Order: sequence, then C-alpha cells, then structure tokens
Amino acid sequence: MNEPRCVSNSSGPHIQAWITEMAAYVKSLDTNHLVGVGIEGFYGTGIAERLGFNPGAWAASLCSDFIQNSAVEHIDFASVHAYPDSWLPDASLEEKIRYLSSWVDSHLNDSENILRKPVLFSEVGYLRHVDPNSNSTADGDILLRVVYDKIYDSARKLQAGGGALVWQLMVEGTHMYHDNFSLVARDHPLTYKLIKEQSCRLQMLHKKEGDPGWQCSAPP
Repeated sequence: MNEPRCVSNSSGPHIQAWITEMAAYVKSLDTNHLVGVGIEGFYGTGIAERLGFNPGAWAASLCSDFIQNSAVEHIDFASVHAYPDSWLPDASLEEKIRYLSSWVDSHLNDSENILRKPVLFSEVGYLRHVDPNSNSTADGDILLRVVYDKIYDSARKLQAGGGALVWQLMVEGTHMYHDNFSLVARDHPLTYKLIKEQSCRLQMLHKKEGDPGWQCSAPP
C-alpha cells in the first residue's frame, strides 16, 4: 500500500498486522521479487528519541512506524519518502537542507544498524522552484543532491543505501497526469544531468567486467 496511514492511534497494531499478513501472502505467491511497504518513513511513538526526526508532531499520529513496519520478516527493503517542501512549507531553503540531511542520515543509519536491510528513498519530491536568473530548478536540485550524495556515500561503503527515485518523472504528452512535483527531465537540463550522474556513479560501484546493458554516458 502506498503511504498507509490512519487517523486513529489505536489502529497502529492493525496496520502492522496488515503489513505482516500481506507481505507473507505476496511471498507465498512469488518468492522471486522484493517486497516493500511503501511507507513515508515517519517514526511512531514507540521510540521517543526518533520523534525529533519527523517533520512535525502530526507525523507520529498517522499510525505508521518506520522501524517496526520495515522490520517485518517478509519485507525485503525499507522505503522512505521525502517531501521537504510539503512537510516544511514555511521553512527557508537552508532549513529544508538541514532537515532533509538529518532525515536521510537517520533512515540510512537505522536501516544499516537496526533493520539490517537496504533502504530505497522511493519518492523524493520538491516543488518547481524556478530560479529567475538561470531558468533552472535550482533550489530543488540542491535538495535532490543532498539525498543523492548521502545515498552514494552509503552505497560506496557497502552499507544500506540502495537508491532514490524522483517523484515524478514525466514524458512529453503526459501533462494531464502531472502534479506540482512533476517534471519532464529533458526540459530541465541541470536536473537531467544530476539524475544521469547519480545513475552512472551507482552503476560503476556495482559494475562487473563484461556486464551487458546500459552504459554510462556521463562521468561518475
């Protein structure tokens, strides 16, 4: 389920039970694919010292819990979302960078040291902040680079960092499906370059001699 939530704190155990049941059921049908939850990564009230990483008190009231939900036996990898513009709408860019840096570090550390599972930042979204001087999504690219650099550093050390997916990439002619986070990558050359470079440097970490498939066209 994408971003499972509930407005009643009493339903936390029900969400956990549902994840446990459904993950086992999916694995009983298909053992060849990885299973994740799709949670945003908010911390619940069970570990008080983690609550400070949430974007606000509201996040702990939605009945999901990153550590507990991700620790389920048949969940193969942890998932996290990151929407600093939506979660901290009144914050400055500098404040969002500090928050996002802490958010990513916390989930990388918990995935490595507690869950012992890889973590995928399965949605990283930022609003279309256009720099009038350069006609680029400059602010958003800074936020994306924060996530990319931390994921790469973790992967380079053979730790839990698995990757990050931009929400959401579109292609020409699909504008009817867009939201305020959408972009056609080729219309934003700096963002497109950033995505390609991250793909290349992650590929180079795991590339084996003679591997077929896509080849990097940008330096790592």
